[in-house]
Parts: sequence; C-alpha cells; structure tokens
Amino acid sequence: MKQPAKGILSTALVIAVSMFLISRFDFPTFSGWVSYCLMCCIPMEIVVGVIWGTKHPDFAGSRSQPWKGLLLVLFTAAAALVAGAAYHYFAGAAVSPPAPMLIMCTIVCVVVMFSMTIMWGGWPFTKWIGDPLWAGLAVWVACYLINFALFKVFFNYEFMQGAPVYVASLDPHGLFNAWNALVFYVTAIGGMFLMLHFDLWPMTKSPGIMKQPMLGLVWTVAILAIGAVAQYIGVSALGMDVVKFMVTAPVPFIFGTIIVLNMLQGSLFAKMTQPLKGVVSAFAAAAIGSLLAMMYRSLMPSLTGALNSGPPGYDAEIWLASSLLSVTFPFLVCYADYFKFWPLEK
Repeated sequence: MKQPAKGILSTALVIAVSMFLISRFDFPTFSGWVSYCLMCCIPMEIVVGVIWGTKHPDFAGSRSQPWKGLLLVLFTAAAALVAGAAYHYFAGAAVSPPAPMLIMCTIVCVVVMFSMTIMWGGWPFTKWIGDPLWAGLAVWVACYLINFALFKVFFNYEFMQGAPVYVASLDPHGLFNAWNALVFYVTAIGGMFLMLHFDLWPMTKSPGIMKQPMLGLVWTVAILAIGAVAQYIGVSALGMDVVKFMVTAPVPFIFGTIIVLNMLQGSLFAKMTQPLKGVVSAFAAAAIGSLLAMMYRSLMPSLTGALNSGPPGYDAEIWLASSLLSVTFPFLVCYADYFKFWPLEK
C-alpha cells in the first residue's frame, strides 16, 4: 500500500483504537492516571524515533517486524515506568491521583524533549558521547532534570488555592499563572512544527545556521517569538480564554501536523517547493487537525460522558487535549516509527 492511502488507513485504525481505550475509563481516571502514564512514554518515544532512528537499543532495533515494534514498545513502557515513578515521587510528592501540578509538569516535559531532540539534535550530548545509545539516554535524563528546573521557575498555582485539587507543597510559586505558562509551552512547540512544514526554510539558505548549536539557538528564538505572537493574538487581541485557545489552535495544529508529516509522510505536497509547500502543508495540518478535534469533541458524550467546558475545571478542554495528544498522538507515532506501518508495509 502506498501513500497517502497507507497513511489515511493507518490513521483511521489508530484513532479507532484510541477511542476504544478512551471509552474504557471515566473522566477522572482518564485525565489522571491514564493520561499521566501515556505521557510518561512520549519522551522516550521521541528519543527512540529521533535520536536513535529506532535502531537502538540493539536487542530491539536489529529485529524484523513486528518483533522490533513490540520490543521497542516494551522498552519504552519500562522507561516510562522508571521516569513516571520518579516524577510521581519527586515532582508529585506521591499524591494519588496525580495532582494538576504533576500532570502539567509532565506535559511540558514532552515539549522540552521535542526541543532538545528535534531542534537541538541532542546537542551537546550527541557530540560529547560517541555511543548513540548512551547519548540518547543522557538526553532523556537531562530532559527530566531541565524540565523540572524550568517548571519551578515558571509555574504558579496560587489561583487554585481553596480548590480540592490544590496541593500547596507542590506549588512552585513561579513567575506565571500555570495555565498561561502551559499554553505558551504548547503554542511555542506548535511553532516548531510549523517550521517543519517549511523544511526549516529560510534557515536552510544559511549553512552557518544549520549547524549545532547555532541551529538550536536560532530555532528556539524563532518558536518563542511565534508562540508569543500567536498567544497574544488569540488571548489578548481576540479575547479568547487561554485554555480554549490552546485546544482551538495549537493542539489541533500539532495533531494535524503529525498526520500530514508522519502518517502521510509528507506525500500530499511532495512535488511542491518551498515556501509554497510549507504554506499549503501547514494549512492542511490546521484543517485536518481542527476537523478531527471537532469529531473527537462530538464523540465525547458517547465515549466518556458530558463534561463541563470552561473555568474553573476545564473538563471538556482537558479531555480533548488528552485524547488528541496524550493518547492518539503517541499511538500514531508508535505505529509509524516503531512498526513502520506493519503489516500495511512489509
């Protein structure tokens, strides 16, 4: 089976599996332990796909499908168990179910891992450590440490005081309202995916920029600017609620990008040249992501039950973001990268 038919069928199958899983849990369980455990898988999933190219660890990377995919899934699950348990104890004070502080800290850990692997290429660890396996593990450990330090600096939960979910000992009392900080993280990483549609054009015109650490530095500054402008337009200029902005703009765009670039492998606009290719590809990702987000939201009452939208709980928004990025997103990447579309592609 060739693209885009292979990607379309694969996406439909993964979405069906994801929705079945979502339907098995009530909202508190799904938004708590289920989402947390799956999010703990994503950082290692990124290392396996980006740093290792699914070639490591050798006991899995050297196998043929489907054993390669299955072993990589087991390895990722084991890594998630270690990281999840450590974060639950040190960042979450072993509070059960996971407090909002731990959930948000885990979400932005994924953002930090994306930046460290895709934008920075694992630098400086991939430069300092010759063995790709140990370099990837170093990136994975460093991501959790760096993320926790940044979380302590930027996130503030004082607005939650008095709510049953507020845990005073877990509040870092950082610089920004936690929702604003979280949405900025997600919006900025949406800027990274936007630039992937353009194949890093126009930075590719400058060979000096395309080398690390210059590439990582320039790319980071660019996405911070994109995130700031986008969030200002959506929240300040248009007056959208910050959480509703997140599930209306960056979350569907990121989800749509995974489908266009990973599941369809960029096949829709492969013959076009930049920058027109980037414009059309980004527009397609936004449209596909938005349509699928609308579909998920319409099925929410059937899958989980009716949920309240907006403050203070944002239950419907949390459900939508979790369904798209905590469940379906890692399943899509797993099937495309770990299993290489097996058995549709042998």
